[in-house]
Amino acid sequence: MGNALRFLYAHCCKPTVSGESDSLGPHGVSATTVGVSALAHDLFNFEINSQVPEGLSDHVVSSKKAQANWYRKLSVAWREAKPPPRTPEEASRLIIQTLKKHQKADVEGLLAFYGLPLPHTLLEPSGGVPTSLPQGVKFELQTLPVDARAIPDGDTITVYVSTTDPRESSCLPLEVQMAAVQRSQARAERNYAKADALHKQIIDSGYRVISVQNQEVLARKYRIRLMGIDAPESSMPYGQEAKQELIKLIQGKSVRIFVYTEDRYGRLVGDVYCNGIFVQEALLKKGCAWHYTAYDQRVELASWEKEARLKRTGLWAAPNPEEPWEWRKDRREGRQ
Repeated sequence: MGNALRFLYAHCCKPTVSGESDSLGPHGVSATTVGVSALAHDLFNFEINSQVPEGLSDHVVSSKKAQANWYRKLSVAWREAKPPPRTPEEASRLIIQTLKKHQKADVEGLLAFYGLPLPHTLLEPSGGVPTSLPQGVKFELQTLPVDARAIPDGDTITVYVSTTDPRESSCLPLEVQMAAVQRSQARAERNYAKADALHKQIIDSGYRVISVQNQEVLARKYRIRLMGIDAPESSMPYGQEAKQELIKLIQGKSVRIFVYTEDRYGRLVGDVYCNGIFVQEALLKKGCAWHYTAYDQRVELASWEKEARLKRTGLWAAPNPEEPWEWRKDRREGRQ
């Protein structure tokens, strides 16, 4: 079995602890872990015994022999995916692309078996990443992979940019650079107290030493406000769901940010792209945010919000969702 599938199984398919109340689904894993982890579990088993999961024939029209052919193709596709699918949407797209020449009923049946999004429910990005800087953009950032802990809500993220980036290296303070060198030396000498003190000095200057693929990288910290949208605050209805959608979109991935301005809280305001997806578009279409018309008049954002409203998607399933700007105003003025 390839290393990719070993890694996949270890990180996606945690065995059910004895005594847990979760029932087992048709995939042989806990019902709370169906989807991406269930597919990973079955690919892992297929690599070992060449057996497709029990119950799959109830969802598809083709024979067991054909099913085995699908799993061989999917195993290869998953190993070659960089990074491998982490979200239901990513797993769906991998299945759809890998089995695109197979019968529609089989592809949709396989997706349904794993509880993955069907083709017609997947978001189709309207464009992609602009090939040149849009009008009004001051500069672009390309970040290191985003940590889920750096996503406090559905429209704000904290990112880090490597100081090897030409834009960053040109303005890197000498004292931060020297502190990073001295910290590395202190760690080599196992003087961890000194290393920690130096790292605090680096952090206080707006930088941090981050481990990326087992290598330490000196990076600059930026707080980003996603331009043109306003998601529910974390304590509002649908606030946690909006946050989780943003995490699913960008967790563990590098993002590109087109920066337009800076707000009164010192956050950079910009458009965020991840793997070719315009993040604000995805959030609006999933019903995770309002179009923030007070600060952004782009008609495409308005149309994406309207689309979600008509489908009663996400927060629009509620009869009268409260606007987050009104919610914040009420609290500032002590009305709630």
